[in-house]
Amino acid sequence: YIRGTHAEPDLRVLRRLIQENPLGMLTTAIKSPAHPFLQTSHVPFVLDVDDPSSATERGRLRGHMARANPQAKAAADSLAADPSLAGVLEHEVLVVFTRPEHHYVTPKFYVETKPETGKVVPTWNYAAVQAYGRARFYVDGKADETGAYLDKQIRDLTRHNETETMGYTGKDGNPDGWTVEQAPANYIELLKKAIVGVEIEIDRLEGKFKMSQEMGEGDREGVIAGMAAVGTDASRAVSDMVRERHEAAKAAKASKASKAAAAASS
Repeated sequence: YIRGTHAEPDLRVLRRLIQENPLGMLTTAIKSPAHPFLQTSHVPFVLDVDDPSSATERGRLRGHMARANPQAKAAADSLAADPSLAGVLEHEVLVVFTRPEHHYVTPKFYVETKPETGKVVPTWNYAAVQAYGRARFYVDGKADETGAYLDKQIRDLTRHNETETMGYTGKDGNPDGWTVEQAPANYIELLKKAIVGVEIEIDRLEGKFKMSQEMGEGDREGVIAGMAAVGTDASRAVSDMVRERHEAAKAAKASKASKAAAAASS
């Protein structure tokens, strides 16, 4: 459920959240006599975007998972039973990405409303993105297509996380990152046999930044100050996000008013 005040419509912001937090929760609904209907796995993804500046492109997710994972087995069984699916699951899948900084919000932070009416309750502030689409599974370990997909995917995923997550850029005094080529080739080939690839063309991308936007300015300032005073890394990050979202909303409102005034004067 995404209230309008919490919705993030800018796909560029949503894509950036995925790229900065690539560990997604992949959920599938697959009818199977041997495995649960609903299954979820934590999978690190690469997000492919043809034009990073695009305000309309949703992108494509690439990942891999253990062949022994019951979720991968259910997908493989379903695809083997219906060759007409051509490797693509019949029903859409869901992948959820979240920022690591989230926090409980005590009503004590609502310094405006609590003293006046007492009509306040606790909540939780967080930011998340949900990606929906059809998933293609690469399960045939003998197929050239599967080998090529896994070769590219594991190298791209490694490169992204070594540089973006770890900061190993090889520049400005930072060390070079680890590369797949540093491991024995026969070892990598052996491990590839134990995984399957999953690729998702994103059909829908939805984001929610629940950062006290529904509260009045006084209560929001109370949340900002209260979170900062808690003193943990997570609480300080949430405090900063509440302030950023509040200031961005004010700037957007001022811009809209300015444009309306200019239109009226012309």
